[in-house]
Amino acid sequence: MFILYALLAGLLIGMLIGGSWLALGSIRFRWAPLVVIGFLAQIVLFSDAVAERVGDAGPALYVISTLLVGAAVVRNVGLPGMPLIVLGAASNMAAILANNGFMPASPGALAALGKVAPVIYSNSSVVAHPALELLTDQFALPRWVPGANVFSVGDAVLGIGVVVLVVVTMHRGRKSTPLGGDGRSGTESTGAPSAGIEGSIAAGGAETH
Repeated sequence: MFILYALLAGLLIGMLIGGSWLALGSIRFRWAPLVVIGFLAQIVLFSDAVAERVGDAGPALYVISTLLVGAAVVRNVGLPGMPLIVLGAASNMAAILANNGFMPASPGALAALGKVAPVIYSNSSVVAHPALELLTDQFALPRWVPGANVFSVGDAVLGIGVVVLVVVTMHRGRKSTPLGGDGRSGTESTGAPSAGIEGSIAAGGAETH
């Protein structure tokens, strides 16, 4: 949900500065299938039926699926805002790897949302003394926000990157300037949407809550 709100914020800002949302379809996101595979794997992994049975394999499967998404994100680092997305994703991955495949969540942040530690496998957990604690889920969105959840510094940086990606692309869309994975301008865009934009937003999947 955190990334979704970043996307909505980017769209709003982009519209306010006179950008074109149709320009988002001009983003050429490379290795997009890796993003699709990674996120589909996580959807299955965190479904109740699988989470109850996955056992000790859960953390490893989560890390592998996240690395697939991360590889695609790094491949597209030339896109606007993507360096921030890479930095945020790397911050989250560092915390996850340092805590054996889990993203520790602050008990205080969970309590602010009226939540408790999950009882079945989840990418999130409560750890007494987590490694790299400053990079873990230390914050919470306001409870009144739909889908409110805990988030980390990495999530915030990643979200800012998504906003930059959307706003810059919409702004450049006024000049019909398509964006490639290397960040360079190409030929004149027709404005027709392509399948690439979903992959760039999905980059937030370095951590799934």
